[in-house]
Amino acid sequence: MISRSVYNRVAPASSSGLVWLILPAMQTDPAPTLERLAATETWLFDLDNTLYPAECNLFAQIDRRMGEFISRQFGIDAVAAKQRQKGFFQQHGTTLRGLMVDHGVDPADFLNYVHDIDLSVLPALPELRQVLQALPGRKLIFTNGTVAHAERVLGRIGLADCFEAVFDIVASDYLPKPRPEPYDKLLAAHGVDPRRATMVEDMARNLAPAARLGMATIWVPTHSDWAQPVAGETDHIHHVAPDLTGFLSALSNSGRNAEPAAKG
Repeated sequence: MISRSVYNRVAPASSSGLVWLILPAMQTDPAPTLERLAATETWLFDLDNTLYPAECNLFAQIDRRMGEFISRQFGIDAVAAKQRQKGFFQQHGTTLRGLMVDHGVDPADFLNYVHDIDLSVLPALPELRQVLQALPGRKLIFTNGTVAHAERVLGRIGLADCFEAVFDIVASDYLPKPRPEPYDKLLAAHGVDPRRATMVEDMARNLAPAARLGMATIWVPTHSDWAQPVAGETDHIHHVAPDLTGFLSALSNSGRNAEPAAKG
């Protein structure tokens, strides 16, 4: 039976990047309610462009260093390196996977090089820190980056002690989101019940495996083309949070306000 969700789906951003259109949707299963989110036992947070503003554009630095690595690895110029990098991404899902599978590159060499970037553009986030510390449940980082990169970023933005652990690309045997294997590995490694978990992520496609496993999902939209949902494929996006701090704060407040009624 088709049932109508009490929540809406988000359409792709307008060309200006400034307007978000919220459209009603039909789906086979109702989206997780705010009460379900408030009862979350484990929160899985992506790192880059999710916890800090995407406008910091760390990826531009990482992308440049990926190009430099490929240029040096193969003795080619920047234009040829960019073409090869795109080919790796299209065929394997990530540049790293292509380098490993096609050329036997040591992943540690690549990851250490591309994450050697300037983090001074990242601001401290005391309001998000306060919200995360007040948010009930376990909190884990789930990233396609490395533990070392995550620790540097979390230290810079002031959230280093807000998370129980970091599950990174190394722990997933270098298989990136949205492949299903990293999700299964994370659940097993940290004893997470997906039916009581919520995933927060800026790349819409990375939420699809989480939703299939039974997790609630929160999409943090950015203006990046590669982070947008595919048109007509948004059932895996249960909630949209352009302002993550405000969304989590309101969620925590709604949970506290509802507590007396629940006890009664």
